[in-house]
Amino acid sequence: EEDSLSPSVRLQQKKKQARMIQKALDAEEEAFKVRMEAINCRWRDLQAKEAQLKAYTQKFEKFIQENDEKRIRALKKASKERELKIQREKELLRARRELEVLKNKHHKIYNALQKYSIFNKYLEDVVKVSEFEEIREVIGRHKTLVRMHEDLLQSAQTRMEMIEKAKVLLAQYTEEKEDKILQYNNELAQLQTRFDQAHSDVLIWESHWAHIQNTAAEKTLMLGTIKMATLNLFQ
Repeated sequence: EEDSLSPSVRLQQKKKQARMIQKALDAEEEAFKVRMEAINCRWRDLQAKEAQLKAYTQKFEKFIQENDEKRIRALKKASKERELKIQREKELLRARRELEVLKNKHHKIYNALQKYSIFNKYLEDVVKVSEFEEIREVIGRHKTLVRMHEDLLQSAQTRMEMIEKAKVLLAQYTEEKEDKILQYNNELAQLQTRFDQAHSDVLIWESHWAHIQNTAAEKTLMLGTIKMATLNLFQ
């Protein structure tokens, strides 16, 4: 789909992606700052607690000789503090790992941003050599042309559908007419057969009529001869 888009559309998409990446990068940097501040606060608390732990340890060492019970409680408290320190160190290590991941991600985003910056330069060059004054005007013009192209495609699709329907109707009409022509040809062939039969019958009846006429002429001639003979006999 990217290959089918125009360079200006791809440029706009890449620029949009660059803005999104920059926005995500800024958000991650802000989150990183917040995390680092929290880590620093934790580290300061840890240092303060370490100082307190040292002070407590010193006091506990003084109290060891005086009271074994206090020494035991102090050791338990010191143990808890050490566990807390270990936990804080683990959290710090995890935060450093997260920081390293964020740095790598930041590096990738920065490289992508540098890669897509050429499209912004391209749009600036287009504005310089065109009648547009700002990049957003070029983008707006492109969007208008894209909508017009989509409208034309839709119109062409509609017309193609109408043409296909017309072709179907024409094919149906042609098939119906061909069926009627075939029917008429069959009827014409039957009529031609009947005509040929009738013509043959006419020839036969004409032959009979000629024979009848010849026979009548002979009879008429014979009758005339008889009449003349009778008249001669009478005279």
